[in-house]
Amino acid sequence: MTLRYALAVLHLLPLTIGLAALYARGRALRRLRAPEQLPSVFLPDNWYGVAALLWVGTGLWRAFGGLEKGTDHYLKDHWFLGKMGVFGLVFLLELLPMVLLVRWRMDLRKCRTPDLAKAPLLARLSFAQLPLFLLMLAMAVAMARGL
Repeated sequence: MTLRYALAVLHLLPLTIGLAALYARGRALRRLRAPEQLPSVFLPDNWYGVAALLWVGTGLWRAFGGLEKGTDHYLKDHWFLGKMGVFGLVFLLELLPMVLLVRWRMDLRKCRTPDLAKAPLLARLSFAQLPLFLLMLAMAVAMARGL
């Protein structure tokens, strides 16, 4: 029971970190005008990455590690499947920011000036993910309540 509780907490804790980091990254991208401002984008992006690793790692462990209700239960639960569908959409929205932010980091390491033209688009993609996480939370609550 203690491990199940700890995993549940470790699965929900990144929600606060991730939402705050995603919002901060979106704001920093919206204000981005010069490469010198990139650290204000990279810091929240790093925290978003940490949150994502915790979400995915603990989520997989909880769903498929034999600690909770069992894999069959999750794979037959329409709320879980819906939540995974929304997660897939979040992942798709995050692909371009992930690729471009890695590219910008590499450019800076190689003393090249990153092309920041897509920063406004990355900000919009960041903000678009926020309500999807809230939808996933609502689905998780419905799942936990057996609706």
